[in-house]
Parts: sequence; structure tokens; C-alpha cells
Amino acid sequence: MSLPGVRAIPSLTYQQAVPPFSEHFSETDGDDSIDQGPAGGRGWDGRAASAHEQAAIPLLSPVEMANADGGALVGRLRRSPNAALFRATFGEHVLDNAALSWNGALLALEVFQQSAPDFYPYTSKYDAWLRGKIELSAHAPRGLELFNDPAKGNCAQCHPSSIKRGQFPQFTDYGFVALGVPRNANIPANQDPGYFDLGLCGPYRAAFTNRADYCGLFRTPSLRNVALRKTFFHNGVFRDLTDVLHFYVERDLSPERFYPGRSDGAVNKFDDLPSRFWLQINVEAPFRNGGGKPALTEDEIHDIINFLGALSDGYQSASLDSSEP
Repeated sequence: MSLPGVRAIPSLTYQQAVPPFSEHFSETDGDDSIDQGPAGGRGWDGRAASAHEQAAIPLLSPVEMANADGGALVGRLRRSPNAALFRATFGEHVLDNAALSWNGALLALEVFQQSAPDFYPYTSKYDAWLRGKIELSAHAPRGLELFNDPAKGNCAQCHPSSIKRGQFPQFTDYGFVALGVPRNANIPANQDPGYFDLGLCGPYRAAFTNRADYCGLFRTPSLRNVALRKTFFHNGVFRDLTDVLHFYVERDLSPERFYPGRSDGAVNKFDDLPSRFWLQINVEAPFRNGGGKPALTEDEIHDIINFLGALSDGYQSASLDSSEP
């Protein structure tokens, strides 16, 4: 607990449908010619192809579980109160084999993450509304309309909100996007002006370090339970959902609200991404790169936040049987 990390911890919920990483992803109804580009994988940079691979990341990370290697974890398993249960599950002599024990630990975590009640229960107010069990309050339907409107929030472009092929929405297209979010001064690593977290092209993902067009791209998270989060974006720079919405609609109109000033009085915009990678920063709505008024008013921001609150699991209603799928 003495080494701080550099990224906000992504949620492990609603990951059951995340596809393995692909540089040429297509999820269209019958038209495979539409190439979405890089998508899929788990974590902010998509480097884990499955829950099995993802489980290894915190176990070995020096800023999380800090096991030196798989053997170190197995040594802890042998000494733990769970050793007997581990042997009962995987065989009497499993802990005598480090490779089998390591794989068993990852498998146990992988299977646990497939528990629907714990990881993808679909018990939000929005899910109840999709099932036709309830009506949403006045603000939430307006928020949903703004969320979907390409000229307003345009959120559904990356966070699809509708049922598709019989599946309730995950509120992510699994893609990668560069948003140019401000640098988080509270991350100790950022005290080094030469350090940058470039997402898909490093430093944690080594396969694409030479792909300049991937630098600054991070995977689009699901928005389920987003109203319950305490930090937002890959670096946790924002801690309030209202600030997140303001960033989207005012990043280009009032950058001084989000970025520090330079010695010459100008705004140091996109201060957490070297300028040679700025070409891939998203400029589609609700951003206003060409000027004009913000895409959303204060009331409209409030409506979208009200809708996002309806995505929190655990909703209970007298007219809703929460045990129903």
C-alpha cells in the first residue's frame, strides 16, 4: 500500500460480453465491411483477452497484489486458510505444481466473475423500464433522448443504449477513443513532465509502442453504475459526474476551465498527451471544435445525469420482482 498507481481502477462488472482485442472490429447487423478499428479486450488498454488473463494483472502488479511472480502467489496459497479448499477443488497434489496452481487461481477468479448476480445482474431502474415493469421519471426520458441525440449528447455513439439482438445494452461499443482529458496532478508519476500514459500504445501494453495512431486511445467503459463511481476517465482526473459532462461540452469552448495556463498566458490544452498525437483526439459532438454554444444546457446536463442514475443496479419497486431475469 505504499506505491500509488497511475490509472483509475476499471469496473469488473458487465464485462461478460467484451470481445477479445481486435484491430479491426465489426459489430454490425450483417455488414462486416464496416471496420470500427481497434476494440475489445479488458482494462483501459485492452491487453487482457479474457477474464482469465485479466485476473493475473492485479495479482502481479507492483501497485496492487505485488506478487513477484506466479510462484510467489502459489507459496501464499500453500500457507493460506484456503489451501484445503484449493486442493479439494483442483486435486490433492495441485499445490505441488506451481504452474497448475497458478492456472487454478486464475480459473477460480475467472469463474467467480461469471456469477451473474454479482457481476451482471441487470437490476437497474433502466432495466426495469426496458422490461416494461415501470415508467421512468420525467427527467430520465428527456435525458435518454439527449443521450441518444447525435446533435446533443451523442453519448450513444460510443455507449449504445438500446436492446440489440435480444441483449440488454452494455453501454459501450468496446472501442478506443482519445478524449484529451486533463493531466491528473495528484498522480505522483505525473510529476515527471516526460511521463505520459498513452493507453493503447503503452506503457503497459508493449505490442503497439510504435503505433503513433494508437497513442492516447483508451477503451470506452460501460456506463452501467457510472453514477456510483468516485473517479472518471482513465486517470481519475474528475470526481464528479457533472464535471465530466461539462468537460464534454466545454472542452473546446472554455479550455481554461480544465487545463492549466502556460507562462505566456495561453492555455496548455491537452496537457496529458504530447502534441504529436493530437490528431486522433475526438472532435465529434458534443465537442464544439468549431466554436458556438455548448451542445447541452445546464438543464439538459441535469437530465442526462438523471438518466445515468437510472443505470445503477439494485433498484427495487413494489411492482418489480427483482428475481426475474
